[in-house]
Amino acid sequence: MKQTSYTATFLVDLLNIPSPTGYTDTAIRFLREEAEKMGYRTEVSPKGNLRIFVEGMDALKTIGFCAHTDTLGLMVRSIKGNGNLAFTLVGGPQMATLDGEYCTIHTRQGKTYTGTILSNSPASHVFKDAGSSVRSEETMEIRLDEVVTCKADTEKLGIANGDFIAIDTKTQVTSSGFVKSRFLDDKASVAVLMGVLNELSATKTKPKYNTEIILTVYEETGHGNSWVNPDITEMIAVDMGCIGLDLACSERDVSICAKDSSGPYDYAMTTHLSNLAKQENIRAVVDIYPFYGSDVSAALRGGNNLRGALIGPGVGASHGMERTHLDALQATHDLVLAYMKQPA
Repeated sequence: MKQTSYTATFLVDLLNIPSPTGYTDTAIRFLREEAEKMGYRTEVSPKGNLRIFVEGMDALKTIGFCAHTDTLGLMVRSIKGNGNLAFTLVGGPQMATLDGEYCTIHTRQGKTYTGTILSNSPASHVFKDAGSSVRSEETMEIRLDEVVTCKADTEKLGIANGDFIAIDTKTQVTSSGFVKSRFLDDKASVAVLMGVLNELSATKTKPKYNTEIILTVYEETGHGNSWVNPDITEMIAVDMGCIGLDLACSERDVSICAKDSSGPYDYAMTTHLSNLAKQENIRAVVDIYPFYGSDVSAALRGGNNLRGALIGPGVGASHGMERTHLDALQATHDLVLAYMKQPA
Protein backbone atom coordinates (compact mmCIF):
# COMPACT_ATOMS: atom_id res chain seq x y z
CA MET A 1 0.00 0.00 0.00
CA LYS A 2 2.93 2.28 -0.73
CA GLN A 3 0.93 5.10 -2.33
CA THR A 4 -2.34 4.90 -0.42
CA SER A 5 -1.33 7.45 2.22
CA TYR A 6 -0.31 10.10 -0.33
CA THR A 7 -3.32 9.43 -2.54
CA ALA A 8 -5.86 9.51 0.29
CA THR A 9 -4.45 12.73 1.77
CA PHE A 10 -4.30 14.38 -1.63
CA LEU A 11 -7.83 13.22 -2.44
CA VAL A 12 -9.26 14.82 0.72
CA ASP A 13 -7.48 18.10 -0.10
CA LEU A 14 -8.82 18.05 -3.66
CA LEU A 15 -12.37 17.21 -2.54
CA ASN A 16 -12.28 20.29 -0.32
CA ILE A 17 -11.80 22.54 -3.38
CA PRO A 18 -15.18 23.23 -5.05
CA SER A 19 -15.00 22.57 -8.80
CA PRO A 20 -18.39 22.14 -10.47
CA THR A 21 -18.11 22.09 -14.26
CA GLY A 22 -17.33 25.63 -15.41
CA TYR A 23 -15.83 26.69 -12.06
CA THR A 24 -12.58 24.70 -11.97
CA ASP A 25 -9.74 27.24 -12.08
CA THR A 26 -8.83 26.95 -8.39
CA ALA A 27 -8.67 23.15 -8.53
CA ILE A 28 -6.57 23.22 -11.71
CA ARG A 29 -4.12 25.70 -10.13
CA PHE A 30 -3.81 23.38 -7.12
CA LEU A 31 -3.14 20.37 -9.36
CA ARG A 32 -0.68 22.26 -11.52
CA GLU A 33 1.33 23.49 -8.53
CA GLU A 34 1.52 19.93 -7.14
CA ALA A 35 2.70 18.49 -10.46
CA GLU A 36 5.33 21.18 -10.89
CA LYS A 37 6.61 20.56 -7.33
CA MET A 38 7.31 17.01 -8.50
CA GLY A 39 9.34 18.38 -11.39
CA TYR A 40 6.93 17.87 -14.28
CA ARG A 41 6.37 20.31 -17.12
CA THR A 42 2.74 21.41 -17.35
CA GLU A 43 0.48 23.41 -19.60
CA VAL A 44 -3.13 24.57 -19.34
CA SER A 45 -5.01 24.35 -22.63
CA PRO A 46 -7.22 27.21 -23.84
CA LYS A 47 -10.20 25.11 -22.75
CA GLY A 48 -8.78 24.82 -19.23
CA ASN A 49 -7.57 21.21 -19.19
CA LEU A 50 -4.31 20.60 -17.33
CA ARG A 51 -1.68 18.74 -19.36
CA ILE A 52 1.21 17.11 -17.46
CA PHE A 53 4.13 15.82 -19.53
CA VAL A 54 6.12 12.79 -18.41
CA GLU A 55 9.32 11.91 -20.27
CA GLY A 56 9.53 8.25 -21.21
CA MET A 57 12.47 5.97 -21.91
CA ASP A 58 11.45 5.90 -25.56
CA ALA A 59 10.09 8.84 -27.57
CA LEU A 60 8.82 6.51 -30.31
CA LYS A 61 5.24 7.33 -29.36
CA THR A 62 3.10 9.13 -26.79
CA ILE A 63 0.38 7.55 -24.68
CA GLY A 64 -2.20 9.42 -22.62
CA PHE A 65 -4.13 9.04 -19.39
CA CYS A 66 -7.02 11.32 -18.50
CA ALA A 67 -9.28 11.96 -15.52
CA HIS A 68 -11.69 14.79 -14.80
CA THR A 69 -11.55 17.23 -11.93
CA ASP A 70 -14.90 18.88 -12.68
CA THR A 71 -17.84 17.70 -10.60
CA LEU A 72 -21.58 17.95 -10.47
CA GLY A 73 -23.05 21.12 -9.03
CA LEU A 74 -25.73 23.76 -9.31
CA MET A 75 -26.13 27.29 -10.62
CA VAL A 76 -28.45 30.11 -9.58
CA ARG A 77 -31.35 30.19 -12.04
CA SER A 78 -33.19 33.11 -10.41
CA ILE A 79 -33.87 34.84 -7.11
CA LYS A 80 -37.35 34.10 -5.81
CA GLY A 81 -39.73 36.61 -4.27
CA ASN A 82 -38.97 35.33 -0.76
CA GLY A 83 -35.21 35.81 -1.24
CA ASN A 84 -34.47 32.11 -1.68
CA LEU A 85 -32.76 30.80 -4.81
CA ALA A 86 -34.14 28.76 -7.67
CA PHE A 87 -31.40 26.64 -9.23
CA THR A 88 -30.47 24.69 -12.32
CA LEU A 89 -28.39 21.52 -12.37
CA VAL A 90 -24.78 21.36 -13.56
CA GLY A 91 -24.41 17.77 -14.69
CA GLY A 92 -26.73 15.10 -13.33
CA PRO A 93 -26.78 14.80 -9.53
CA GLN A 94 -29.41 12.49 -8.05
CA MET A 95 -32.10 14.93 -6.92
CA ALA A 96 -33.31 12.80 -4.01
CA THR A 97 -29.87 13.00 -2.37
CA LEU A 98 -29.79 16.81 -2.53
CA ASP A 99 -32.70 17.45 -0.18
CA GLY A 100 -31.27 18.85 3.06
CA GLU A 101 -27.68 19.18 1.82
CA TYR A 102 -25.56 22.19 2.66
CA CYS A 103 -24.05 24.25 -0.14
CA THR A 104 -21.98 27.35 -0.88
CA ILE A 105 -22.87 30.07 -3.38
CA HIS A 106 -19.90 31.63 -5.19
CA THR A 107 -20.62 35.06 -6.64
CA ARG A 108 -18.74 36.48 -9.60
CA GLN A 109 -17.36 39.19 -7.31
CA GLY A 110 -15.60 36.56 -5.19
CA LYS A 111 -18.03 36.51 -2.26
CA THR A 112 -19.32 33.25 -0.76
CA TYR A 113 -22.53 32.52 1.11
CA THR A 114 -23.73 29.28 2.66
CA GLY A 115 -27.16 27.76 2.37
CA THR A 116 -29.25 24.61 2.40
CA ILE A 117 -30.93 22.82 -0.51
CA LEU A 118 -34.53 22.14 0.47
CA SER A 119 -37.86 21.02 -0.88
CA ASN A 120 -40.44 23.78 -1.33
CA SER A 121 -42.43 21.76 1.23
CA PRO A 122 -39.70 21.27 3.84
CA ALA A 123 -41.64 21.17 7.13
CA SER A 124 -43.48 18.03 8.24
CA HIS A 125 -45.65 20.07 10.63
CA VAL A 126 -46.81 22.40 7.87
CA PHE A 127 -46.97 20.61 4.53
CA LYS A 128 -48.94 17.40 3.93
CA ASP A 129 -46.61 16.49 1.04
CA ALA A 130 -43.35 17.17 2.93
CA GLY A 131 -42.32 13.53 2.61
CA SER A 132 -43.99 12.63 -0.66
CA SER A 133 -43.47 15.55 -3.03
CA VAL A 134 -41.26 14.97 -6.07
CA ARG A 135 -37.75 16.41 -5.72
CA SER A 136 -36.88 18.39 -8.87
CA GLU A 137 -35.47 21.74 -9.91
CA GLU A 138 -39.02 23.08 -9.97
CA THR A 139 -39.93 21.84 -6.47
CA MET A 140 -36.74 22.72 -4.62
CA GLU A 141 -34.90 25.89 -3.63
CA ILE A 142 -31.88 27.11 -1.67
CA ARG A 143 -32.42 28.73 1.71
CA LEU A 144 -29.64 31.24 2.36
CA ASP A 145 -27.96 31.57 5.75
CA GLU A 146 -28.52 35.33 5.57
CA VAL A 147 -31.35 37.57 6.76
CA VAL A 148 -33.35 37.89 3.55
CA THR A 149 -37.10 38.24 3.14
CA CYS A 150 -37.40 39.37 -0.47
CA LYS A 151 -35.59 39.38 -3.81
CA ALA A 152 -34.05 42.81 -3.18
CA ASP A 153 -32.40 41.62 0.07
CA THR A 154 -30.63 38.80 -1.78
CA GLU A 155 -29.60 41.06 -4.66
CA LYS A 156 -27.96 43.44 -2.13
CA LEU A 157 -25.68 40.56 -1.12
CA GLY A 158 -24.32 40.48 -4.67
CA ILE A 159 -25.91 37.14 -5.54
CA ALA A 160 -27.08 37.01 -9.15
CA ASN A 161 -28.38 34.63 -11.80
CA GLY A 162 -25.55 32.44 -13.10
CA ASP A 163 -23.60 32.22 -9.84
CA PHE A 164 -22.17 28.77 -9.15
CA ILE A 165 -23.35 26.67 -6.22
CA ALA A 166 -21.04 24.00 -4.78
CA ILE A 167 -22.59 21.11 -2.85
CA ASP A 168 -20.82 20.15 0.36
CA THR A 169 -18.93 16.87 -0.04
CA LYS A 170 -19.19 15.50 3.55
CA THR A 171 -15.85 13.72 3.02
CA GLN A 172 -14.77 11.03 5.47
CA VAL A 173 -12.06 8.36 5.46
CA THR A 174 -13.03 5.57 7.83
CA SER A 175 -10.76 3.39 9.96
CA SER A 176 -11.91 0.43 7.84
CA GLY A 177 -10.47 2.06 4.71
CA PHE A 178 -13.61 3.41 3.08
CA VAL A 179 -13.61 6.85 1.50
CA LYS A 180 -17.11 8.32 1.41
CA SER A 181 -17.81 11.65 -0.20
CA ARG A 182 -19.60 13.35 -3.01
CA PHE A 183 -17.58 13.68 -6.21
CA LEU A 184 -15.30 10.67 -5.93
CA ASP A 185 -16.38 10.66 -9.58
CA ASP A 186 -13.80 11.60 -10.60
CA LYS A 187 -11.55 13.18 -8.02
CA ALA A 188 -10.60 9.72 -6.75
CA SER A 189 -9.03 8.95 -10.13
CA VAL A 190 -7.35 12.36 -10.32
CA ALA A 191 -5.75 11.59 -6.95
CA VAL A 192 -4.67 8.16 -8.23
CA LEU A 193 -2.92 9.71 -11.23
CA MET A 194 -1.22 12.26 -8.99
CA GLY A 195 -0.10 9.36 -6.77
CA VAL A 196 1.40 7.62 -9.80
CA LEU A 197 3.24 10.82 -10.76
CA ASN A 198 4.47 11.14 -7.19
CA GLU A 199 5.86 7.59 -7.22
CA LEU A 200 7.57 8.07 -10.59
CA SER A 201 9.17 11.29 -9.34
CA ALA A 202 10.22 9.89 -5.96
CA THR A 203 11.78 6.75 -7.47
CA LYS A 204 13.18 8.56 -10.55
CA THR A 205 11.38 6.03 -12.74
CA LYS A 206 10.31 6.68 -16.33
CA PRO A 207 7.41 5.10 -18.20
CA LYS A 208 8.28 3.16 -21.35
CA TYR A 209 6.99 5.89 -23.69
CA ASN A 210 6.39 9.61 -23.42
CA THR A 211 3.21 10.03 -21.44
CA GLU A 212 0.72 12.87 -21.14
CA ILE A 213 -1.64 13.13 -18.18
CA ILE A 214 -4.72 15.20 -19.00
CA LEU A 215 -6.96 16.46 -16.19
CA THR A 216 -10.13 17.70 -17.81
CA VAL A 217 -12.75 20.23 -16.74
CA TYR A 218 -15.89 19.61 -18.85
CA GLU A 219 -16.42 15.85 -18.57
CA GLU A 220 -19.70 16.07 -16.66
CA THR A 221 -21.19 18.01 -19.58
CA GLY A 222 -19.79 15.61 -22.19
CA HIS A 223 -16.89 17.33 -23.95
CA GLY A 224 -13.99 17.30 -21.50
CA ASN A 225 -11.42 15.71 -23.79
CA SER A 226 -12.85 16.44 -27.23
CA TRP A 227 -9.42 17.73 -28.40
CA VAL A 228 -6.30 15.66 -27.77
CA ASN A 229 -2.64 16.19 -28.65
CA PRO A 230 -2.33 14.49 -32.07
CA ASP A 231 0.89 12.77 -30.90
CA ILE A 232 -1.17 10.59 -28.56
CA THR A 233 -1.96 7.26 -30.20
CA GLU A 234 -3.64 5.51 -27.29
CA MET A 235 -5.44 6.86 -24.24
CA ILE A 236 -6.84 5.41 -21.03
CA ALA A 237 -9.61 7.28 -19.23
CA VAL A 238 -9.32 6.77 -15.47
CA ASP A 239 -12.82 7.33 -14.15
CA MET A 240 -15.11 5.63 -11.65
CA GLY A 241 -15.98 1.95 -11.90
CA CYS A 242 -19.70 1.12 -11.72
CA ILE A 243 -21.25 -1.04 -8.98
CA GLY A 244 -24.67 -2.70 -8.86
CA LEU A 245 -27.10 -5.14 -10.51
CA ASP A 246 -25.12 -7.85 -12.32
CA LEU A 247 -21.84 -5.92 -12.45
CA ALA A 248 -18.80 -7.70 -10.99
CA CYS A 249 -17.11 -4.63 -9.49
CA SER A 250 -16.97 -3.88 -5.76
CA GLU A 251 -15.65 -0.87 -3.87
CA ARG A 252 -12.31 -2.66 -3.44
CA ASP A 253 -11.63 -3.38 -7.12
CA VAL A 254 -10.30 -1.56 -10.14
CA SER A 255 -12.84 -1.95 -12.91
CA ILE A 256 -11.92 -2.40 -16.59
CA CYS A 257 -14.74 -1.32 -18.88
CA ALA A 258 -15.20 -3.40 -22.02
CA LYS A 259 -18.19 -1.37 -23.29
CA ASP A 260 -20.30 1.60 -22.25
CA SER A 261 -23.07 3.62 -23.90
CA SER A 262 -20.58 4.84 -26.54
CA GLY A 263 -19.74 1.28 -27.60
CA PRO A 264 -16.84 -1.15 -27.08
CA TYR A 265 -13.41 0.08 -26.04
CA ASP A 266 -10.26 -1.02 -27.88
CA TYR A 267 -10.03 -4.81 -27.79
CA ALA A 268 -6.24 -5.07 -27.55
CA MET A 269 -5.92 -2.43 -24.82
CA THR A 270 -8.77 -3.86 -22.75
CA THR A 271 -7.38 -7.39 -23.05
CA HIS A 272 -3.89 -6.21 -22.15
CA LEU A 273 -5.18 -4.38 -19.07
CA SER A 274 -6.96 -7.53 -17.92
CA ASN A 275 -3.84 -9.64 -18.49
CA LEU A 276 -1.64 -7.11 -16.67
CA ALA A 277 -3.95 -7.23 -13.66
CA LYS A 278 -3.64 -11.03 -13.54
CA GLN A 279 0.12 -10.85 -14.06
CA GLU A 280 0.59 -8.29 -11.26
CA ASN A 281 -2.01 -9.86 -8.92
CA ILE A 282 -4.14 -6.70 -8.97
CA ARG A 283 -7.77 -6.81 -7.82
CA ALA A 284 -9.53 -6.17 -11.14
CA VAL A 285 -12.77 -7.06 -12.88
CA VAL A 286 -14.13 -6.49 -16.39
CA ASP A 287 -17.60 -4.95 -16.68
CA ILE A 288 -20.14 -3.31 -18.98
CA TYR A 289 -21.38 0.18 -18.04
CA PRO A 290 -24.91 0.66 -19.47
CA PHE A 291 -25.40 4.39 -18.76
CA TYR A 292 -21.90 5.86 -19.08
CA GLY A 293 -19.60 7.86 -21.31
CA SER A 294 -15.97 8.81 -20.66
CA ASP A 295 -13.40 11.36 -21.76
CA VAL A 296 -12.12 8.75 -24.23
CA SER A 297 -15.63 8.65 -25.69
CA ALA A 298 -15.47 12.44 -26.03
CA ALA A 299 -12.03 12.24 -27.67
CA LEU A 300 -13.23 9.72 -30.25
CA ARG A 301 -16.40 11.68 -30.97
CA GLY A 302 -14.20 14.76 -31.41
CA GLY A 303 -12.47 13.04 -34.33
CA ASN A 304 -9.20 12.16 -32.60
CA ASN A 305 -7.35 9.26 -34.24
CA LEU A 306 -6.47 7.06 -31.27
CA ARG A 307 -7.26 3.82 -29.47
CA GLY A 308 -8.98 4.05 -26.10
CA ALA A 309 -9.71 2.17 -22.90
CA LEU A 310 -11.43 2.91 -19.60
CA ILE A 311 -10.60 1.85 -16.04
CA GLY A 312 -11.31 3.16 -12.56
CA PRO A 313 -11.78 2.42 -8.87
CA GLY A 314 -15.15 0.94 -7.94
CA VAL A 315 -17.46 3.69 -6.67
CA GLY A 316 -20.84 2.95 -5.12
CA ALA A 317 -23.94 5.17 -5.33
CA SER A 318 -22.62 7.23 -8.23
CA HIS A 319 -23.84 10.83 -8.56
CA GLY A 320 -25.17 10.56 -5.01
CA MET A 321 -23.40 9.94 -1.71
CA GLU A 322 -20.53 7.98 -3.20
CA ARG A 323 -18.11 5.54 -1.56
CA THR A 324 -14.95 3.67 -2.52
CA HIS A 325 -12.15 1.94 -0.63
CA LEU A 326 -8.42 2.52 -0.31
CA ASP A 327 -7.92 -0.94 -1.82
CA ALA A 328 -9.56 0.25 -5.05
CA LEU A 329 -7.37 3.34 -5.17
CA GLN A 330 -4.28 1.16 -4.75
CA ALA A 331 -5.43 -1.34 -7.37
CA THR A 332 -6.08 1.47 -9.86
CA HIS A 333 -2.68 2.99 -9.08
CA ASP A 334 -0.97 -0.35 -9.66
CA LEU A 335 -2.75 -0.98 -12.96
CA VAL A 336 -1.94 2.49 -14.31
CA LEU A 337 1.70 2.06 -13.35
CA ALA A 338 1.84 -1.42 -14.88
CA TYR A 339 0.44 -0.13 -18.17
CA MET A 340 2.94 2.74 -18.22
CA LYS A 341 5.75 0.20 -17.95
CA GLN A 342 4.21 -2.34 -20.36
CA PRO A 343 1.83 -0.66 -22.82
CA ALA A 344 -0.31 -2.73 -25.17
